[in-house]
Amino acid sequence: MLAHMQESGSLMQRTNDVENEIHVRDVIETDFDQWRLLWEQYNAFYGRTGATALSDEIVVTAWRRLLDPREPVHCLIAEYEDQPVGLAHFIFHRNMITIENTCYLQDLFSIASMRGKGIGRRLIAEFYERSKIAGTTGVYWHTHSSNQTAMRLYDTIATNTGFVVYRKSL
Repeated sequence: MLAHMQESGSLMQRTNDVENEIHVRDVIETDFDQWRLLWEQYNAFYGRTGATALSDEIVVTAWRRLLDPREPVHCLIAEYEDQPVGLAHFIFHRNMITIENTCYLQDLFSIASMRGKGIGRRLIAEFYERSKIAGTTGVYWHTHSSNQTAMRLYDTIATNTGFVVYRKSL
C-alpha cells in the first residue's frame, strides 16, 4: 500500500511500510552464501542456468573483486527483517566525455516474493548516493526490453536514452 510520496534530491521516492524497513548496506565477507543465492537467482532470471550457468571460477572471482578495496566494483545488499532480499552491483569507470568518473549499475535484483515493495528503489537511491559521494557526474544502466516490471520503476527515476546495446563474444 502506498503511504506517501517524498522528494529526495532528484529521486522521487514512493514509501510504503516494507520500504521503510529495508536496510541497504555494503556486502561483507560473511555474506558469501546469501550473496551467492541472490546472484544465482539473478542469473537464472536472465537464463544463465544449467549449461549456461556461470562457472564457480567466475562466481568466486567476482566475489573476491567485490571485497577488494582496490577494485572499482562494489555490491550493496538490501535486507528486510535481517534477511537479504536484493543486491546491486556497480562499477566506477572513466569515460571520454567528462573529467569525473561515471558509474554503471551492472546488476539490480530483488527476490521474486518481494518485488514491488521498494527494494529496487532503495538500492538505486543508495547507488545514486554512493555515486555522488564518489564525485561522479552521472550514472547509467541498461535492462532487457522484456523486463517491463523494472522499466516501470526506471522510467520514474531516470531517463531512457533510447540507446541499443550491441555485443559480441570474443
